[in-house]
Amino acid sequence: MAPYESDDAPAAARDEDAPSGRRKAARYAVPVAVVGVAAATIGLVPALADSGDPDLPRISAQQLVEKIAKSDVQQLSGTVRVSTDLGLPDLGGLGGGFASGATRGSGDGSSADPRAKLTELATGTHTLRVAEDGPDRQKLSLLEQGAEYSLIHDGKDVWGYDSKSNQVYHSTDAGTGRHHQAEPPSTPKDLADKALKSVDDTTSVTVDGTERVAGRDAYKLLIKPRQSGTTVGAISIAVDAKTGLPLKFTLTPRSGGAAVVNAGFTQVSFAKPAASTFDFTPPKGAKVTEGDKESGAREHGPKADHGFGKGREGATVLGKGWTSVVTFDTGAKGGLPTGSASGAAGGFLDSLGDKVSGKFGKGTVFSTRLVNALITDDGKVYAGAVTKDALVKAADAGK
Repeated sequence: MAPYESDDAPAAARDEDAPSGRRKAARYAVPVAVVGVAAATIGLVPALADSGDPDLPRISAQQLVEKIAKSDVQQLSGTVRVSTDLGLPDLGGLGGGFASGATRGSGDGSSADPRAKLTELATGTHTLRVAEDGPDRQKLSLLEQGAEYSLIHDGKDVWGYDSKSNQVYHSTDAGTGRHHQAEPPSTPKDLADKALKSVDDTTSVTVDGTERVAGRDAYKLLIKPRQSGTTVGAISIAVDAKTGLPLKFTLTPRSGGAAVVNAGFTQVSFAKPAASTFDFTPPKGAKVTEGDKESGAREHGPKADHGFGKGREGATVLGKGWTSVVTFDTGAKGGLPTGSASGAAGGFLDSLGDKVSGKFGKGTVFSTRLVNALITDDGKVYAGAVTKDALVKAADAGK
């Protein structure tokens, strides 16, 4: 179907009573504030289906955003395929060293720790099996060649299991209902929540027709930045026509080409998963790492202000909307180690970076197809989904 064009007319959000009490599991809630903010910028002309697409009732962009916000899916199971293409080079053996270092941390980490394992979703194509039964029971399994990684939340217990290394990670969740909020988003719903939080007057939101996803009828919500200087071209979200649950998320860069992120259900069911789905007992002989103990060990380890990590908690945001840039001071004067003096890692960083200069001084820009980062020679970092020129302007303005 040809893209639906918005009339961009402002519209007041309609005040409708939100469900009371339990409301929604945090995993399924888009902040109601999004509806009010989006209403000022989204188009109101309903979508019409072309032949071959599902013939669904007319709906406006505002109504579709509200439908996502009110979605209260508590139970589901299915398969999700996630593809990420940031345009990073093949790291080869060097990449293996980086990855293992990130996993081990200070040397006592676990390969089953979700904070390390789920970062694998940042590159390549992966297949996930997901299951949900309310706010206290979720399971996500990352299928690998000849192995599987599972993350299970059952009541107060959170388990991570890496079958390849036969390692287990365990921690407790004090009834927050969503232990993994700090983890990388992995499902279309996770990604859609992130995108909708970015909707403001710098954004155009329209309906772009209909499609079938995982055998279900869906509307397509199209989000486009109005600002120049961002690397984001468009975000398309396929929304289940019946439940309002995002079924597919696609982010394409302004530079064109393949999607940077494409995550969608290939199969989904809204039936209640079997209770045994969330059962887990560490296999015999598995190494079990307790998360609470690990956290305590980290507290007695090197402090964040020693070396490159300094100041990240004090990060500030420059600019507005899609051209926002996050900046913080690493405390590492001289920038990142590069050149022959720093060995293979330095040479690798040299091959990725572009030297730049401005009122801020000198530095290096490291680029992907979506997120770019400028690291100055005096140890400051500027990063965002913006172009190299936008980073330099932000660094100049922040000087």
